[in-house]
Amino acid sequence: MRDACGTTATVQGMPGNPLTDPNWATDLTEQITTVVGNVRDKTTNNAIKVVRGVVFGLMGMFLGLVAIVLLLITVTRSLQSLLDIFFQWDKSVYLSYFIVGGILTIAGWFLMSKRHSTEA
Repeated sequence: MRDACGTTATVQGMPGNPLTDPNWATDLTEQITTVVGNVRDKTTNNAIKVVRGVVFGLMGMFLGLVAIVLLLITVTRSLQSLLDIFFQWDKSVYLSYFIVGGILTIAGWFLMSKRHSTEA
């Protein structure tokens, strides 16, 4: 086929025309796959990371809280057994509560003194 200048031009099908392009289905499938993959990378993967962070953070918080409670129970009970050597059982229980309570109160006072006040 000759164009207006007299040169021969090859006839190619229109791009994206399913009637003349034998690779139309493959090209269209690759484009759709690429677009869907890009959308998934930008949305779903980030959402999965955020949800994992929230779930693991909550699990860590609850496990840490349980560990602190069990530690306080163990310390109190050990202190009661230690004080039972020197005092009667009733007095050793009360003394252990006062000692652990005093330590926690002092720790609370220390932490409250380290907080930052937001005065405007």
